[in-house]
Amino acid sequence: MEEHSIAKKIRELRTARNFSLERLAKLTSLTKGYLSRIENSAKPPPIYTLSKISTALGVDVSKLLSDEAISAEPLEITITRNAEHAVTDGRGTPYGYVYEAFAPKKLGKNMEPFLVTVSFEWRTDFQHEGEEFLYVLEGKLEFFFKDKSYILEKGDCAYFDSAFPHRGRSLGEVPAKIMIVIYSYKRL
Repeated sequence: MEEHSIAKKIRELRTARNFSLERLAKLTSLTKGYLSRIENSAKPPPIYTLSKISTALGVDVSKLLSDEAISAEPLEITITRNAEHAVTDGRGTPYGYVYEAFAPKKLGKNMEPFLVTVSFEWRTDFQHEGEEFLYVLEGKLEFFFKDKSYILEKGDCAYFDSAFPHRGRSLGEVPAKIMIVIYSYKRL
């Protein structure tokens, strides 16, 4: 592949997604000046840098390196069909939860929506920057936040600062299914 076409693909994808250099810089943790030099250079950046850029633009790094054309269609909306949800089986994880990503194709998002099936055992605490919203779709959930326990049932919800320790477990005979939306401050 001609090296200059990598820079051209990056610029085309960025502009098609209505990303300014500043927005791409925030999404990649690279400087605006460095990204501008990449877009105007005949030499490609290191693979690690290409990987960060490709992730922010919503394409696989191999697409930037190949001769294959990339759709520059803007991603203002993504539709994820039921069969396309990315499911992570929690049985082999220390958390024991099963996560189903609702919007796996949308890149550069500020929120991460999931359907979570919660185990019946207490597991490790979660703690991460940002905010989180959870809504109980079915079952009963014992939700622990900081040093207090809350019993949440179908239709109940919680909105909280996720920098504090939190965890949950299912109660009763049916595993609790909850919708979680995680908002990360870093992405802005």
